[in-house]
Amino acid sequence: MANIASNGSAAQIDPNSKSAAWRARDRKAVSGAYSRYTDLVVADGEGSFLIDVDGRRYLDFGCGIAVTALGYRHPDVSRALHAQVDSYWHTSVVTQHIRLTEAAEKVASICPDPLDTVFFANSGAEVVEGALKLARQATHRQGIISFTGGFHGRTFGALSVTTSKVHYREHYSPLLPGVYTTPYPYCFRNCDHAPGEPCPIAMGKELERLFKHVVPASEVAAMLVEPIQGEGGYIVPPTGFLSTLRQVCDRHGIVLIFDEVQTGVGHTGRWLASEHEGVVPDVVILAKALGSGLPIAAIVARHDLMDRWPSGTHGSTFGGNAISCAAVIATIDVIERDGLLQRATVIGDRIADRARQWQRQVGGPADVRGRGAMIGLEFLDSAGMPDAERVDEIRAACLDQGLLVLGCGIDENVIRLIPPLTLSDQEVEQGLQVLESAVLQGGVRE
Repeated sequence: MANIASNGSAAQIDPNSKSAAWRARDRKAVSGAYSRYTDLVVADGEGSFLIDVDGRRYLDFGCGIAVTALGYRHPDVSRALHAQVDSYWHTSVVTQHIRLTEAAEKVASICPDPLDTVFFANSGAEVVEGALKLARQATHRQGIISFTGGFHGRTFGALSVTTSKVHYREHYSPLLPGVYTTPYPYCFRNCDHAPGEPCPIAMGKELERLFKHVVPASEVAAMLVEPIQGEGGYIVPPTGFLSTLRQVCDRHGIVLIFDEVQTGVGHTGRWLASEHEGVVPDVVILAKALGSGLPIAAIVARHDLMDRWPSGTHGSTFGGNAISCAAVIATIDVIERDGLLQRATVIGDRIADRARQWQRQVGGPADVRGRGAMIGLEFLDSAGMPDAERVDEIRAACLDQGLLVLGCGIDENVIRLIPPLTLSDQEVEQGLQVLESAVLQGGVRE
């Protein structure tokens, strides 16, 4: 593994390194509100690797939090961007432009029928806000249902439906009124039913209680849910949960919104994670990997639902920017052409199979879960309690050996693995060797 990083930890703490100088400049010029997972100072990216200002290379199993699904500087995306830069960059809502129309058609093509109409914005939080506005406008109702552990962004409306960490909400109240939170079926930690038995939450029992005691279903505009929780811990709900939500929303005229910002665009081996259960929402929202690192996000809905959003009732100055739209078209084309949905499954199976071997050893993860190349490893201590410190140690050990992995979870005790879909077999093995060493060298914490 010496070819991945050389003397990583020593160089990182060298006060005379270029990285140290850049970190000092950053502290003076950049808001401390940014929370960074590492102190790496990146100068370049190439394929599956990030390269810091001191020339060290890091194999990236985090993809800028699920964004760079094609790695860094994919040649086809680069060519599309250069071609667009040499044409026009921006028109905003002053005109229509051909790249936006092409990108909308491309995004609609990867979504199930009847989701065929697209609104572009710039980020996941923006499309959450927009989707909630669409639901209220279309139903003339106010109530919004979200799920415990969900992450949907940090703008006020998005923050109002985010409950993965109370830190995100601290000192920002009052938030958006009319939001009701109900449990997500996190069976590994929060359910007392036996393995293999039906989960009451997934069967809708908590929703029934909510409608009976807290808010009438007739006053609910939208139900917003991640088909697999991301920031909350890479939690895959029991089969049937999404179908239950679909049935509940159909029964009560509620707009069902799937937040596929982190799960969408191929990470799980399908274009949408919800396809694994064959459930179609009224609205799906996409961002992150959609533009291979260019800022763009999308709300996709049925045409008749979008028609209830009158002209001028929502907008975006930079939404559908021509350069970002070119990135969308190229990204989807590459995933289709190169069979990267299938590749996601191959990569994920190799990671999950290897990680399940670690489960049988002292210090291994207590749970291994995920779909495709979206894998979560949850760690508990010897008392069965969440072990966030252990996850921090694993991440640090990996970084020291040139592998970048991220954490997540409501208790920050989950390693999340979401590598590029372009990862080679050799790179998968390199990353797994480093991760295995980091996981097993620490043993179990008392």
